[in-house]
Amino acid sequence: MDSCGPPAAASWSPPPDRALTRHRDERLITHLYTSLKLFNFPPVPGFVKASRKLPVLQGLKLLLAGGAGSSTPGCPAKQGVRRNGLLPPELSLLRRWDRSPSSQNLEFQAFPERLLAAKLLPPLESAGRQDLKKLRLGASNSTRRGHRGALPRSLHPQVKAAGLRPGGEVAPVLAAERSCRPNDPMRKPIQFPGCSFLTGIDGTVLELNQVIMPTYGTVPDQQNLHTPEWVDFDDKPDSLFFKDGQRRIDFVLVYEDESKKMTHRRSDRKKQKRKRQVYESNLINNGLQLEATRSVLDEKLIFVKVHAPWEVLCTYAEVMHIKLPLQHNDLKTRKSAFNWFSRLFRVDENIIKPEQEFFTAPFQKEHLSNFYIQDKDTFFNPATRSRIVHFILSRVEYATKNNVKKFGINKLLDTGIYKAAFPLHDSSFRHLSTDPSCPSERYLLYREWAHPKNIFKLQPLDFIRKYYGEKIGIYFAWLGFYTNMLTVAAVVGVGCFLYGYLTKDNCTWSQEVCDPNIGGNIIMCPQCDRACTYWNLTITCESSKKLCIFDSYGTLVFAVFMGIWVTFFLEFWKRRQAELEYEWDTVEYLEQEEQVRPEYEARCTHVVMNEITQQEEHVPYTACGKCVRMTFCTSAIFFWILLIIASVVGIIVYRLSVFLAFSSKLSQHVNGTEALRKYLTPQTATSVTASLISFVVIMILNIVYEKVAILITDFELPRTQTDYENSLTTKMFLFQFVNYYSSCFYIAFFKGKFVGHPGSPVYWLGKYRNEECDPGGCLLELTTQLAIIVGGKAIWNNIQEVLVPLVKNLIGRYSASARSEKVVPRWEHDYHLQPIGKLGLFYEYLEMVIQFGFVTLFVASFPLAPLLALINNMLEIRLDAWKLTTQFRRMVPQKAQDIGAWQPILQGIAILAVVTNALIIAFTSDMIPRLVYYWSFSVPPYGSHSTHTMEGYINSTLSVFNISDFKNESKPSSPWLGKQTTCRYRDLRYPPGHQHQYEHNIYYWHVIAAKLAFIIVMEHVIYFVKFIISYVIPDVSEKTKSKVKREKYLTQKLLHENDLKGVKKTMGKIADKIIKGADSTFRPKDE
Repeated sequence: MDSCGPPAAASWSPPPDRALTRHRDERLITHLYTSLKLFNFPPVPGFVKASRKLPVLQGLKLLLAGGAGSSTPGCPAKQGVRRNGLLPPELSLLRRWDRSPSSQNLEFQAFPERLLAAKLLPPLESAGRQDLKKLRLGASNSTRRGHRGALPRSLHPQVKAAGLRPGGEVAPVLAAERSCRPNDPMRKPIQFPGCSFLTGIDGTVLELNQVIMPTYGTVPDQQNLHTPEWVDFDDKPDSLFFKDGQRRIDFVLVYEDESKKMTHRRSDRKKQKRKRQVYESNLINNGLQLEATRSVLDEKLIFVKVHAPWEVLCTYAEVMHIKLPLQHNDLKTRKSAFNWFSRLFRVDENIIKPEQEFFTAPFQKEHLSNFYIQDKDTFFNPATRSRIVHFILSRVEYATKNNVKKFGINKLLDTGIYKAAFPLHDSSFRHLSTDPSCPSERYLLYREWAHPKNIFKLQPLDFIRKYYGEKIGIYFAWLGFYTNMLTVAAVVGVGCFLYGYLTKDNCTWSQEVCDPNIGGNIIMCPQCDRACTYWNLTITCESSKKLCIFDSYGTLVFAVFMGIWVTFFLEFWKRRQAELEYEWDTVEYLEQEEQVRPEYEARCTHVVMNEITQQEEHVPYTACGKCVRMTFCTSAIFFWILLIIASVVGIIVYRLSVFLAFSSKLSQHVNGTEALRKYLTPQTATSVTASLISFVVIMILNIVYEKVAILITDFELPRTQTDYENSLTTKMFLFQFVNYYSSCFYIAFFKGKFVGHPGSPVYWLGKYRNEECDPGGCLLELTTQLAIIVGGKAIWNNIQEVLVPLVKNLIGRYSASARSEKVVPRWEHDYHLQPIGKLGLFYEYLEMVIQFGFVTLFVASFPLAPLLALINNMLEIRLDAWKLTTQFRRMVPQKAQDIGAWQPILQGIAILAVVTNALIIAFTSDMIPRLVYYWSFSVPPYGSHSTHTMEGYINSTLSVFNISDFKNESKPSSPWLGKQTTCRYRDLRYPPGHQHQYEHNIYYWHVIAAKLAFIIVMEHVIYFVKFIISYVIPDVSEKTKSKVKREKYLTQKLLHENDLKGVKKTMGKIADKIIKGADSTFRPKDE
């Protein structure tokens, strides 16, 4: 249409004319003023002047009756947004009488006819001069204060009594159709005062009528709502199409029939129904096609199937910058020399055919002919179709209340208006689809990927990405790559463990502990005050033998190896990730394709100037508001981290206090010979119970902090989904890092390091005596702590991830089969599966990264950690695959360029791992003291042996204490057996009687110097090797660079140079005409 002004409205006529009377009804005149304020009717001098005289009422009534001067303003799409813009049809014209001396203008304002009839005329008929004077005074005062039409506070009670809100505004909502705005590529709602538009797929603008609902907001007129087409189930259980068999089902919405709900009040059910109907009508206005079908098993459930036509897909593919194929990849691929070997572990190509490689470019409708389109039905694969539909579902409005827009399927799901929203699985995982046109990709994924028989096979990553999207694909690609790299670490770790196991019998210091003539004659001092007693060194014989396995020279080699291995892992993953970015078309995803989150868009109420474009843009908060948000969020994060540290302190207090109880009940006397006491020592009992309690506390804090982290991130209001996930990832990992690793850090670097000596012990918090390590150190206790946490975490996660959804699905299937034996459609089968959580793969990544931390940060204490991680990951891949394909609804396919914030977290762990392993070897294990004794203190001048040896090591590392030097508060209460006057304790101090008695001896300072030197040398050597490796291995291979350059060249050639050729051709014709015209003008006339 050339003209887009509305036709004259004749569907409503005012009440019959009758005389106006003068009554002072303050409540009724409030209706008039509030009604004007609801529609942003500003107080102006003309209105203030007119309110002084009664004829203004006659003028208003004349205008309501459609008096002289009616006209239709121009279209805002052509004239720009004006205060008095386009008046929608079905609305009356209310003229504002301006009786200023300078002009006699008649301006127009749009008011809904029902509001005017119900709210406006009665007050006008009963209003008098005094009430008008009150309005005039309130309006003029508010104008002087800078506000627009603030209602006098004296009238607020009357406004509330009338069921209205002082100063309220009602924003319009979409409903009926009108041609107006042909060129709007984003297809977003365009708001004007008094009317609203949404550009349609074919370039039309959808204009909205509105009805004011005092308790709800603005919703479309019920008579103008579009509703889905209702059909019955056609008894085709595997069908993925509408009943016509032509239109594919791209998404499914599920709701409970409001008329059959019994859990809510009737008014609430009506509100929910109105919102749902508005939402579905707006979906149809956006070009989507809906078909509704009642459930086969439950009559209360209704399934709304959503289909996106070709035009909708093309339009939003351009808006979302989705990359689609241009032509086949013509670059030659070089086969690897190990191709024959890897073929043994690949999926059979006859079952899952390899994906064809294409050069791609962001889709553009105007270049449609340049894209590789063989069939319109398959050009957009099901994952892309579902992603486009979900994009639309997340941005369609359903209500506006208190000037706040409410839109998006997520909010409707949260409020219970819809029970579920999901894309369909294409078949059952148990058998092939009965529909011959269905490829049964879900069945193939289960058979060739998720089934336990495929545990040693490579994953079909391209097929996973095709079915689930890039975000799922990149996770399984990273997990598979990490698992493959663990194979090398596990082999080396097992080798180091076997070395320690085979050489444990040659461990001299362990032999001395177990020797009854050496360890049997050494009486150890009590390790706590009064309740503890003296004990014999031989009771630690078994733990010393176990310690020899882990505290060997092989552990040192393995720690250095893991510091280098983690660098190789991260660098090679970067190369692999770059290949996947190209193959899966996510190279420029973040810059071009990712859209703003709907939650962010809804809060964009502040206008700022963009420094780059120098144009105004809307943001959800000002600079000051952002500072306040960041301060609050940072404070909350630190508070919770301090809370975790407090819990760790509580565990330490438990260890210190319970050790007294175990020492009194499991007292070990010098002549104790019970077999049980060889294994169940007070130290062991305290360590195991404290580890179990620590694990329980960790799990409880995880559940609480998860909700807190989500609330904090929601309050931050990140702009995109990637920003949201990265922010949440950082918060959760900081918490998990402190939560999981704090107890390990305590045992490794603090326990037994600051204990003093028996005559002057160090007290923690002034009350609890610090814990001491066994004579062999705290390394074995650290290994025990790691085993309990890692093992318990793996068991808990498997129960939570696999067993819980399996039980829920079994219960759901049993109850459904008990109710009916009818044929059930595919969408109803999928509805009874478990929904994927909002955070999706977040917990899967978190679980693996925490495991990565245990494997790298504390590997010096447990060389078998990579082997256990390898076994766990091989099972984890198949369990996650089984869970996705059999127990959960199909996830909405999402794009992902990389693993997000987890990449820098992994790099940070890799850097920290070098430091922690160096510190564990230096300060937690006894390797450095043994080396110092072997090379310096076993031979003269400090030792008495003629050659370097480990003999006498135990005697030289246990200091002597005179029992008469005990303080009263720390003296043991048990009687002393024997004639000895001294006991031994683990430290390097001068004996009693020495001029520096109980001070650190020369051996101690040699050991400290050696430890510091070892840490510096080990760190610098590993960091230097890491730098060399990072420099030598490029992040992007030359092969991938060539493919990217080739794709850019083709994109420019096909999409841009063709346009330039067309322009040149057109300009050439124009130039020829100009030259020809010029020649004819200046050519001399023939005689």
